[in-house]
Amino acid sequence: MMDRDDKRRYFIVGSVIMEVVTPLFRTRLERDYTSKGLTTLQAFLNTQPVIHILFHLRHRNARCCVDGQNCYNHPSLPLIYCQWKRLYTEKPGLALHDCHCKFTANPVQLEDLDITLSSLFLLNCNNLTPAEDAAVQGLRQYKNDYLSHNTTGRISQTEYNSLWTDLTNFVLQLDPSKQDDLIRIEQRPLDEALCNSYTLNLLDLHKKLDEMDNSIQGIRSDIQGQNAYMQEILLYIRKGGCSCQCGNSEQQNKDHTNNKQYTLGQDVFKFHHQINQTAEIGNKLVTNMVMMDDGRLVMCLPRQMRLLIYNTDGSQVDSIDVQGKPLFVTAVNNFTVAFIMRDSVCIGMYDIHNKLKLKSISVPGMWWGSGDITTINNKLVVRGYSSLLIIDHQTGEVVQTIQTDCDPWAVHGSGEKIFYCEKNLSLYNNNNKLYWYSYTDDRHHTLTLPARPCSMTTLQDNSLYVMCNDGSVQHVSSDGKQYKPVTTKGLQKQKNIVYNKMQRQLVTMNMNQNIMNVFCALS
Repeated sequence: MMDRDDKRRYFIVGSVIMEVVTPLFRTRLERDYTSKGLTTLQAFLNTQPVIHILFHLRHRNARCCVDGQNCYNHPSLPLIYCQWKRLYTEKPGLALHDCHCKFTANPVQLEDLDITLSSLFLLNCNNLTPAEDAAVQGLRQYKNDYLSHNTTGRISQTEYNSLWTDLTNFVLQLDPSKQDDLIRIEQRPLDEALCNSYTLNLLDLHKKLDEMDNSIQGIRSDIQGQNAYMQEILLYIRKGGCSCQCGNSEQQNKDHTNNKQYTLGQDVFKFHHQINQTAEIGNKLVTNMVMMDDGRLVMCLPRQMRLLIYNTDGSQVDSIDVQGKPLFVTAVNNFTVAFIMRDSVCIGMYDIHNKLKLKSISVPGMWWGSGDITTINNKLVVRGYSSLLIIDHQTGEVVQTIQTDCDPWAVHGSGEKIFYCEKNLSLYNNNNKLYWYSYTDDRHHTLTLPARPCSMTTLQDNSLYVMCNDGSVQHVSSDGKQYKPVTTKGLQKQKNIVYNKMQRQLVTMNMNQNIMNVFCALS
């Protein structure tokens, strides 16, 4: 009975940290940066003072070319390696330049921040009163002392008596309105499943794993002598129950619990806003688009021989004049896109960050200036004559030719599958089959839909949305065996459809106008 009571006390304290403190830190951080006119966490992370401070919390003996007088060596490095990689990406072409100016913020969301990161931002990058500073530091320290370093998952009555008063005082110092929440949580019974979930979130495993060798044998040797509870947690990680996402343990658990298959046809998204591009491009045709991991939309304007880059909030980022007429585009990495050019057998590759042409790849056997382009296993995929051509974009070589029973169109890579439909722009084409080639069994498969497919994208659970020429959208299961129509308002009668798993946003384009609809995931 005493052991269960100890576990319940651990559960109570963990619930306060997860359900009260973590959202409280995020809200306070958001309030501070919005008061400065910044609309997103990414914009906050990209500001000169913030990136400079965080850079020196991760790097030693570095002298920045910008604001060098404020460079300093921190006695410890509280921002660990995987957290830094989660927050920032190195810009291409600046590898030898040792300064914060060579990094740019990733599209991090507030809900991605656990208490460790959010408190680090508050303590180092925001103006807190002395009392608020003490409260944040106290809550972070209590989380470490009683939860993150507690591999037993228990808190004794003696510890709890001294802990609870300070814990509640720290919370109420930051937000007096949380009194009722604290009372409710203190009175709750032990929930074993939720307690185990919170334990995975709160144990400071990611710092340990960041310091360990990557091999499983190394992990095994490091945990020798620790109790069975710790070994169970590490075994859970090894089996895929939890994989390090750069310091964000809360987001990891949420992602895994939400990784179940969607019910076909269910409402997965809700309409968020619309982007009208008429003022920018008039009646010029946008033929294709892709969403980058940072949320930027890259669109092809062949008649103007340029790529147009928008933020999903509707603000235009840039426009890049290119050689040739870009028809279809895909993302190669965070900064690079590849596109097929009209009336050509060439693929253009551009660095959209520095607006530089990287290369032009001539592809013998590629269908003359049409079709589509996608990526799979870090390779480019384009259509050939009754075939799919797999291209190593680094060497420019066609490394594989996959024969097909039709001329492929609307090519889309997803996992180990390449989806496509039959090329036929005639209104009388009645081939309603969705085709895909699977690397798993080296075979082609088909699924007959109510109308001819013309655009497709992969969702979070690896199922697909397939847009058909009758204006409908069909939700296809990840194994390609079943489908149901999508009834979400605003998705029908569109031209292109793209989804980005990092952003959890879906964007469609109107069939007759240059208008984009932006949808956000419901959960």
